[in-house]
Amino acid sequence: MRFGEWIEAVEFGVTARGPYVLPGFIDTHVHGGNGGDTMDGAEGVYTLARFHVQRGTTTLYPTTMTNPWSEVLGALRGVKEVVEQRDKTLPSIPGAHLEGPFISPEKLGAQPACTLGPTAEHVQEVLELGIVKLVTLAPEIPGTVQAAKRFARAGVRVSVGHTNATFEEVGALTQAVQEVGGTVGFTHLYNAMSALESRAPGAVGAAFAEQDTYAELIFDTHHVHPGSFLAALSAKPEHLHLITDAIRACGLQEGQTELGGQVVSVSQGAARLEDGTLAGSVLTLDQALRNACNIGISLEQVSDLLSGVPARYLGLKDRGTLEVGKRADLVLLDDDLQVLEVYVVGCKVVG
Repeated sequence: MRFGEWIEAVEFGVTARGPYVLPGFIDTHVHGGNGGDTMDGAEGVYTLARFHVQRGTTTLYPTTMTNPWSEVLGALRGVKEVVEQRDKTLPSIPGAHLEGPFISPEKLGAQPACTLGPTAEHVQEVLELGIVKLVTLAPEIPGTVQAAKRFARAGVRVSVGHTNATFEEVGALTQAVQEVGGTVGFTHLYNAMSALESRAPGAVGAAFAEQDTYAELIFDTHHVHPGSFLAALSAKPEHLHLITDAIRACGLQEGQTELGGQVVSVSQGAARLEDGTLAGSVLTLDQALRNACNIGISLEQVSDLLSGVPARYLGLKDRGTLEVGKRADLVLLDDDLQVLEVYVVGCKVVG
């Protein structure tokens, strides 16, 4: 393989063992890492980005929390500040993921109770910043379909999440978004959304039934059972992608930490609120890769879940696969699938 900033040639040989060269991982949903959090502003984004690139993530979307509106806007401005610096030692940051406050108070998960309706004024404030590329919405909240259409027309991906919506409500939003040329996804599939039941398919059933929608999944083995992961992969083999949903505690020692102003405890690889609710994760994408391989998913397919699918979802046509002419965003893994080297646009940043 030859590369500068762009891949110039690709030669593959079949070997039983590593090292392996994969396209850089793309995380569409990451709150923090190594003590930093998107809600901290620019410095928090720098901290989490520097951490996750060490684990093979070469593109990421810093993700906000439901907080007072002024703090959410401040966090988005922090992401924009980092993007404008164009630091080549960091992963690529095409934009932010706005997760909350336009969600259901009935499905907060670990989000603080600061939800808002997606009014025209709020949507306008977000779009004027020009940094949000992905937004999580609850279809059942009044005004959401109109907001979703406006986001979609602006090129923002609309993701259904933190929702108690019915199958029909999700279908109505999906149709509205697709009618204006938009793309629909699902935020951390299974978690904080109405479940699939025999007579009430809910948001999970809609995700399975709507073949041309995408879905995130946290495969740390705490949020999603391996069997549920396999079911989702069977339903959406080319539209499922893995995320971290990592919080600031990711990469640090277990113990007490914080998420959106709430006390969180990390123990045995899981982060939880005081009432036991899962609160984000301490997952990295290289560990997600190993977890998926450990249940029998081929390395080739897992690579697509980490790179190819999210690139297609976000319309990132210059990355996600190893092809001549694409960005030289690369991860080298050893025999045990541990990260050896990482390249961002051909620049070696790890190893």
